[in-house]
Amino acid sequence: MHWIERHWERITPVSALLYPVSLLYAAVASIRRATITPVRLPVPVIVVGNLSVGGTGKTPLTLWLAEFLRERGWEPGIVCRSYGGSAHGPHRVTADADPAVSGDEAVLLARRAGGAVWAGVDRVATARSLLAAQPACSVVLSDDGLQHYALGRDLEICVVDATRGFGNGCLLPAGPLREPPARLRAVGAVVLNGGGAPHSSSKLIPDVAANFGMGLEGREFRNLLNPDRVAGAETFRGKRVHAVAGIGDPQRFFRHLQQMGLDFTAHSFPDHHPFTPADLRFEGAEAVLMTEKDAVKCRRFEDESHWELPVDAVPDPGLGDLVLHKLESLRK
Repeated sequence: MHWIERHWERITPVSALLYPVSLLYAAVASIRRATITPVRLPVPVIVVGNLSVGGTGKTPLTLWLAEFLRERGWEPGIVCRSYGGSAHGPHRVTADADPAVSGDEAVLLARRAGGAVWAGVDRVATARSLLAAQPACSVVLSDDGLQHYALGRDLEICVVDATRGFGNGCLLPAGPLREPPARLRAVGAVVLNGGGAPHSSSKLIPDVAANFGMGLEGREFRNLLNPDRVAGAETFRGKRVHAVAGIGDPQRFFRHLQQMGLDFTAHSFPDHHPFTPADLRFEGAEAVLMTEKDAVKCRRFEDESHWELPVDAVPDPGLGDLVLHKLESLRK
């Protein structure tokens, strides 16, 4: 965890000192949003994003949307930014792409989506490149695109982590928010990811008609060296297990493993961490467990003791109904 994040959970002297800067951040963000003219594409655009820095479950939900729409006759294409990668211009991402070039999330999307995935800093240029290369694409999904206002959108879906909520409720750098909670009044749907007791800051979520729950489901581990080899949690009980996570919220992955009844030594890394063999070398380890996002960066030095845990988003059924209703209304 970065040191500043410790001051984002509640109001501390540090976050209070940074509060005036957060007001300036809010003003700049507001002006930027008001002055950018969105570019409309010839196909519908659905944006999946969040208000907070760090992971909330956007990518699993984007993958769910892609499969959901494909099963109903749509041809979705996905655009994202090459976070953690060196490439900046629009480019197609394949399942075997180098995450150091295209970014870990983009490669994960390409491995799981079963359709066209394009990455680039400029979302408009990236989406146009996707449509030029894939003329059959009938809907564009933008992963983590809520604040990329230049790309016009027909539906915004904001994912909120129920466990972390909005932290202390302040904008960057005093808190974890890119935009204030009031922004949710303008989105088409709010998706609350995670069960259990919601974070106290969740009360900041304004009343919106389209409010859905979502969980992340993952029960089987897949071996990195031999992908056809899968195992349940029982395989690792009683063994010396280490778990690594270089995602926006490593604790979410560790909680998931704990809920599966596993005992392990946890190792947190920064989001988009470029893993090296030394990062996964633990004395006496019989198994090293990791997320799919981290696994795409560890295949260069995969070992039979390395396992990834694929997870799938399971949102309330009403979310799918809302998305289809919106898309059908655009056809009229």
